[in-house]
Amino acid sequence: MSVIKFHQDLKVFQKSFETAQEIYELSKSFPKEELYSLTDQIRRSSRSVSANISEAWGKRKYERSFIAKLTDSEGEARETQTWLQFALACEYINDEQFGKLHNEYNQIIGMLVIMIGQSEKWCSFSSLNKEDDHLYHD
Repeated sequence: MSVIKFHQDLKVFQKSFETAQEIYELSKSFPKEELYSLTDQIRRSSRSVSANISEAWGKRKYERSFIAKLTDSEGEARETQTWLQFALACEYINDEQFGKLHNEYNQIIGMLVIMIGQSEKWCSFSSLNKEDDHLYHD
């Protein structure tokens, strides 16, 4: 098992970053009148998931701060799901696009919830158990 040294090594960071990029590309086709509302909001919330994971990683010395930033990340992921729901309702994305992205965020949220529940392991600066390793990096 390898030791995770950087937040970019975390599978949850990689997945959230990739999914935010997918949303960015998809949102390029949203109508211009949505530029300062739905388009801006979904881009901000999706990018914030990764940004909060980065911040949490930097605050591992303080378990409460670590948990707070991961909780913020989870909240941003859920917000993104809501914006995706609006995009579907407005017919800016189709059912298949919505389903794929919604599922991606369910997986991200699941990984974040596990990390929050195991915060002491992440904040102790000891290596992860081998059975948990696959959840967080490739």
